[in-house]
This record gives sequence, C-alpha cells and structure tokens, in this order.
Amino acid sequence: MEAPLYPEHPLDPPTPNKGQSAYWVGPRHLAGDDGRLYDTVADTLAGLGWTSLTIVRGRQEPDDQPEDRQVLRSTVLHISPDTLCWAQWVLADEPFHLGDLPIAWQISARADASSPLAQWSAYFTPDIPGEVLADFLVALDARDQPDVSLGGAELVLDAVTAHGWLRDIDQPHAGAIDPTFASHLSFGEMPPLIQDADLRALTAQADEAGPAGWQAWAEPVLGAPILWAASFGASVPHDLVAVFANGLSSTAPVLRRVLPESTRERLLRAPAS
Repeated sequence: MEAPLYPEHPLDPPTPNKGQSAYWVGPRHLAGDDGRLYDTVADTLAGLGWTSLTIVRGRQEPDDQPEDRQVLRSTVLHISPDTLCWAQWVLADEPFHLGDLPIAWQISARADASSPLAQWSAYFTPDIPGEVLADFLVALDARDQPDVSLGGAELVLDAVTAHGWLRDIDQPHAGAIDPTFASHLSFGEMPPLIQDADLRALTAQADEAGPAGWQAWAEPVLGAPILWAASFGASVPHDLVAVFANGLSSTAPVLRRVLPESTRERLLRAPAS
C-alpha cells in the first residue's frame, strides 16, 4: 500500500456515518460542507461528463518494495469534455492557504485548447458548501467561452442583495455582507499566489495595486478563525462569480449530517425525516 504524504487529507474523504441524524439547515453560507466536499463536487463533474484522473508523483529506489515507495505529491484532476476547464482536488497534495485554511479545490479555465496555460483560476477551502461549487461548475460547463465575461461586477452584488445581503457601507460597489455580519464578499486586490492571465499580476510593483478579483469568506466570530474562504482570479467572468454568489446567499436550506462547530448554534435546523 502507498502511504499518502498527508494521511489526514485523503484523496477521497470518508462519507459521514449514515447513522447520523440528518437536518435541513440554514443559512447555507454557514452550513459547512457536511464532510463531503470532494464527493459533492466530484459527483457533479461526473454527471457533466468530465474525465477524472488520479495523478501521483513519488520516488522509489531500485531495491524498494512497493509498500516503501514515497508519495511526494498527489491530486485528482477532472477535465471537461472540451478540455477548456479543469478542477483539481489538491487537499491531499501541498496546497497553499487562504485565510490560514488549505485550498481544497482549484478550478481553472483557458481560452484555447492549444494553450497549456490557464486564463484564470478560482480557489476554495474546506467547509464551503458543496452545493455552491456545484452550481458554479454547472454554469462553467455550459459556457462555450469560459474566459469571456457576460456582464459587470454589479451582477455579483445584485445576486446577494436579492437574498437580503447588505452592501458594504464604505464600498457599496465592491462589497457586501450577510445580515448576520458573518459572511463577506469583496472585490479588491487578489491575495498572493492566485494564478491569472492578467499581466498586471506579474508586473505590478511593490507600491502598486495589483489586479482586482472577487474574494469571499465566512468569519462567524470576529477575530476568530474563519470557517471557509474563496478567491477568484481577476479574469474570472463576473457572471460566473454571480452564480457562486447566488448559490452562497440562497435562502433555500441544505441537507446536513455534520455541522461546523463554530456555527452549530447559529444554524436553523429542521429534521429531514
């Protein structure tokens, strides 16, 4: 058996105990991922016809037994039928962090199948609701040109304010917050290491502002660790981010067996049966 580099982050996380009680819970943006973030997204991609590949990079000396092989990096890669888009489960690999949380899914797209480089990438940490990523990926899969934006930044803010979120008082055209002041959506300079084809990401000087992209995160308790985070490169089409924002702020309850500790007492719950 090969030993993963990070056994605490398996390639395919275990499904929660089926004997656990199930609840319909809300608000969605505080409901967590039910411990099934990989399964929810992978099932969605399989339904869309994306190809799944497991990539393992390792090191083995000539005299080593198979069980002694050292796995250095591993990831699960899903590729769209037109090969313009791909999604990587990188939690079992060596992900960088957003808000002190490791990246779980990285979703990328390119303008031309002949180019090996992504036009944009988006990043999502654990505990982001899997339903939101599923909506985002279904919308991405439906696009013939995943690099072309079909609207402006107002689409994103309109999506959340339609569900009762409030525009940021200081930056009403670049940010919003949910009515409980726990989850945030902001358009601003991208964090470090976000991959994007916008050349300003490479040429901006230390004293210059880099390209702007959408960021979202949940901070249930001010100053405490965040629950989840998402970051979109500057070239991610605003209308795709709006699909994400619409799903995130949706008032429809979601089914959960596993509730985040930090938001358990803030969730409305109703038995699923």
